Amino acid sequence: MIRPGTIMAATFVLAAAATLAPRAGQAETYAYVGNADSNDISVFKFDAASGEMTPVQTAAFVGVEKPGSSTPLAVSPDKRVLIAGVRSQPFVAESFAIDAKTGRLSHIGNGPLADSMANIAFDRTGKVLFSASYGGNKVAVNPVQANGVVAAPGQVIPTGLNAHAFLPSPDNRFVFATNLGSDQVLGFAFDAATGTLTAKEALTVKTPEKSGPRHFIFHPNGKFIYLLHELNADLAVYAYDAEKGTWSEQQRTTALPSGFTGKPWAADLHATPDGKFLYASERGSNTIAGFKVDAASGRLTAIGSVPTETQPRGFAIDPTGRYLAAVGEVSNGMTVYRVDPASGVLEKTKSYAVGKKPNWVEFVSLP
Repeated sequence: MIRPGTIMAATFVLAAAATLAPRAGQAETYAYVGNADSNDISVFKFDAASGEMTPVQTAAFVGVEKPGSSTPLAVSPDKRVLIAGVRSQPFVAESFAIDAKTGRLSHIGNGPLADSMANIAFDRTGKVLFSASYGGNKVAVNPVQANGVVAAPGQVIPTGLNAHAFLPSPDNRFVFATNLGSDQVLGFAFDAATGTLTAKEALTVKTPEKSGPRHFIFHPNGKFIYLLHELNADLAVYAYDAEKGTWSEQQRTTALPSGFTGKPWAADLHATPDGKFLYASERGSNTIAGFKVDAASGRLTAIGSVPTETQPRGFAIDPTGRYLAAVGEVSNGMTVYRVDPASGVLEKTKSYAVGKKPNWVEFVSLP
């Protein structure tokens, strides 16, 4: 005779096992860290339930001997290819195939870049790679071949001083480039069919003198743009007209922690996938600043800053929006934070060793 309590206990155990066991077809998430001085990429498997990182691979660059000043990364829209920009001669884009089952990287080949590129990004189709040269004062467009390797640049366009970020709009109709040394953002019309850019002077955005516009992102709803300035750590909010490609400033706040009196040196910014929270890294204070986003206006309310890795040039937010991973160029480490879903406050969970001079993080959910 089986007792009722035994049946209930067995049912509970089976239900718990079903909850904890991976579901068929459930996506696995991986984190990729670009390491400039060791010329490689640290690959981690990421547990979205606990925030734990498990080392999977160190993928070395092929055909590169000298370290560059940074290692920008870009993942193709179909998540099959990861490209790393090499900022030492020869200036190349290293293409890696992403294994859909293991997250591991396999080198495919190298293609030429127009210069030492501080930033690289795919267009929304994955058929071209945009890049920006800080020292070369230029932006470029490289076709991406069917095998994932970039071909020679189809366009190389001079810009103002210190082009830094170069990203397409959500609808792929426009591309914008920050000019850190000229305090402006340049706008281009983009023809995805031909992979060509046309400069549009009417889309130029002027920023305050010596502010140094560096990185920008679009809000997930496509209605707002957030622009971080390196030299004064200003964080500006713009309303974005998707039809015209124009920016209209709505707010200007700071990524500096309260009471900080040192030299600003802001770096990176990202929003959670649901658009509720935004974060910015600041290297002068070695902190990450958090902000709550107003859904209607896009305006920001400061949450506060948390200490992080030394010289936090790059970070990323996982696809669930529950965790943030930041790397330090000087500390050679990565720290993971839990994002409080109600307040957006960051809580440190654990730190991990990575390669030398890490500066870029990408999360990818597979398949």
